[in-house]
Amino acid sequence: MKSSTEGIIQILNPSDCFTLAMDEEIRQENMPGSQCGFALELASAPDIKAIQARINEFSERFPLVFASLQQRGKRFFWCQREHQHPLFHQHNTADTVNQDDFHKQTALQLLNHRQARETIPAIEFHLIQSANKNTFLMRWIHPFCDAKGADLILKYLCTDDAEQRLRFDTPKLEPLVNQQLAKYKWWQKVLLFIKAKRHITQLDTLQSIIHADTSKAPERLNINTYTLSIEQTQAINKLTRQQVGLTGTSLYYIGCFMRALHKMNPEQAGDAYCTPYAFNLRRNKALSPLLSNHVAPLFAQAPKSILHDRAALFQHLKQQNANTMREKLDYAFLPIMLAASWLSLEKHGEKLRTSMRTGTERSSFWFSDIGNVDLSNTSFFATDITKIYHLCQISSPPALAFLSCQFNQQLTLSYNFIEPLFTEEQIETLHINVLEELLMA
Repeated sequence: MKSSTEGIIQILNPSDCFTLAMDEEIRQENMPGSQCGFALELASAPDIKAIQARINEFSERFPLVFASLQQRGKRFFWCQREHQHPLFHQHNTADTVNQDDFHKQTALQLLNHRQARETIPAIEFHLIQSANKNTFLMRWIHPFCDAKGADLILKYLCTDDAEQRLRFDTPKLEPLVNQQLAKYKWWQKVLLFIKAKRHITQLDTLQSIIHADTSKAPERLNINTYTLSIEQTQAINKLTRQQVGLTGTSLYYIGCFMRALHKMNPEQAGDAYCTPYAFNLRRNKALSPLLSNHVAPLFAQAPKSILHDRAALFQHLKQQNANTMREKLDYAFLPIMLAASWLSLEKHGEKLRTSMRTGTERSSFWFSDIGNVDLSNTSFFATDITKIYHLCQISSPPALAFLSCQFNQQLTLSYNFIEPLFTEEQIETLHINVLEELLMA
């Protein structure tokens, strides 16, 4: 471990430290760490030379892509590497029979690749090709950027106009977590800290339901992805507005997923379903900041006792969310994140995951809704994007993440799960339940 300041580019912000702690938790389970991926399925083969040129430009504009994540003393920093590594890789097969499997397994192989935190590339781009299928995969480690930042990186790559690309990450901003914290006096930060602590204590009065088979050790990330029809998506959007309003899409998905999980085993031990999700600190449609994490955690929790009543469940989730906004809990977690960034990774991860009352896992599953991906009218290097899905490594438990997005008026659901704590057959059954819940009038 180096103690000097030699080669340091920048320190991790409190939100980066939050994701780094989860990276460490996953690594402690002998898994690859907090790796994430965005996959774009393409209508035809793209212009490879143009992709390479745009990625080269991106790396010149954002040289942090070549940085190494290192610990110096008690803190973590992005540091310079001795040599730059390639950012763009190609994977090809001549097999015309098992093309879908080749694309899926190549993506999973990349996400399941284990490498030391200090040497793994912060971000990479992969083009997976077979005779009739093309997939562009962006793989990154979570401390490098959040999901919205990854979405902005894709938009940057897809923007043909050079002047438009200059708008990304302009002006250069301080981490939004730090900006928000700077608005409060020290005593206000203390009050926010206490408020967030009380909220977590209240959540922890109910033991979270965990469906993963925790008697087994985690071995491998797997993913099942389903893209719904335009008609199904329109029906779900209408039901979402009816149940939770225009701004409650995430709550609708979360509530449906809770009920779908409950159907898997209504007698599963525990008192409630609880899921963390990210609150994005960027302004709507902002193109900055591009890199690093600019999110705060929030929680949705529902007691098992109300899951049988669909209307009561959505009313509960809406009221919980309204209380969160009224009490400013979305910002109350910022001082918690700042304080936790000074903890050891082991202690930080323990505070993030473990119920203070029971000492068990707080999260029943992970959730992320990317929303509407704004690439529908964008050409991707002489071809078109036909489908988008997401991947992420998960701690075990909960060993399950439910990721969603809408693209080209179609909803895509990505079930990321850790084998053998969950099986593919279980996930297929879970999806049937989820679809039934999403479309239930």
